[in-house]
Amino acid sequence: MQNSPVPRAPLPLAGERVAFTGTLASMTHNQAHALVESHGGTATEHVSRQTTLLVVGEEGWPLEPDGKPALKWQQVERWRAEGLEIRVATESEWLEFVGLSESRQEVHRHYTPAMLSQVLNVPVNLIRAWERTQLIKPVARVFRLPYFDFQEVASARRLAELVSAGVSCKEIRSSLERLGQVFGGVERPLSQLEVLARDRRVVVRNARGRLTTAAGQMLFDFEPPAAASESGPVLPIPLDAPLELSAEEWFAEGCRRAERGDLATAIEAFRMALMDEPDRADVQFHLAEALYRAGNVRGAIERYHAAVELDHDYLEGWTQLGCVYAEVGELEAAVEAFDVALDVHSDYPDAHLHLAEALHQLGRTAEAVPHWRRYLDFDQRGPWAAAAKERLELATPRG
Repeated sequence: MQNSPVPRAPLPLAGERVAFTGTLASMTHNQAHALVESHGGTATEHVSRQTTLLVVGEEGWPLEPDGKPALKWQQVERWRAEGLEIRVATESEWLEFVGLSESRQEVHRHYTPAMLSQVLNVPVNLIRAWERTQLIKPVARVFRLPYFDFQEVASARRLAELVSAGVSCKEIRSSLERLGQVFGGVERPLSQLEVLARDRRVVVRNARGRLTTAAGQMLFDFEPPAAASESGPVLPIPLDAPLELSAEEWFAEGCRRAERGDLATAIEAFRMALMDEPDRADVQFHLAEALYRAGNVRGAIERYHAAVELDHDYLEGWTQLGCVYAEVGELEAAVEAFDVALDVHSDYPDAHLHLAEALHQLGRTAEAVPHWRRYLDFDQRGPWAAAAKERLELATPRG
């Protein structure tokens, strides 16, 4: 007796015509199109009346350069109002539907400031500025180290780009409210928009010394900073300012100056804060950061050491110390610093990646392999992840 063939399970996207809008957080649009085809559907670049599903990407909000909702979404909403049955789903909902729970988790991962800097291509000091102004809020802290929700930071970047480009906050707010009727969850981006409306010019100085907005727009700068050093110039204080500032006020002023790229005066402000409270590890750390950015590498190393001596569990202090040691070629010292960071927090992604690189440069690639693999447990999307994958491919013998 011949066995009956086992019926095949239907492909989840059989008969579907799928289009995508916005930036996908889990993959590129080309990868998404291939995934649709492999699951029985038809992927299209544009929407039409034959479209059955529109997937909205979750890296930032799907907003056009003029602040209005994505054009594909607007067209689909008009057709839906006419009675056409076109479903609209978030990227997470679509990934769940096709059974890619791991990719769905990728959309909702938590990232350190340094990881976000790589993935979103924004400076770390800008991410710190966003945190200070409460444009973004950490979802957790581990020994001073903040972890952020990727979607919230991507949302902040997109909104900051639009505001910096001159789009009115009223237009953006209207668009978010329209999108919220379908997707919900707009309370936090609306709060971010209020922060941006209050402080439109959150700026940083780029590698060439020019002031730029969060979107990278150049600003005119008629007062370029002087060359900074450990003993920089006296911080200029307005004549009507109080003569006595508290350590916390000096620290806040130093952070503001550093965020704008005025490193010489930032350094002086941090030093003034330490005159009143010399045992503050956070001030030592920020002074080290400013000194490093100003080119005073040895001064930065000393201040990073001071930070971790005051707070042994200062994760970013140990990791930054290791990175600077690696930069100047003192790789054994770098390995020691990264090892301490991982003793404090064994799940610290940055330390795993940097330790792997230092070990590799020392010729200890076999010891580096598990750290590259561990880093990839936390990140699969950015340039650091790509570098770790490339290193592993070269280091792992093929059977």
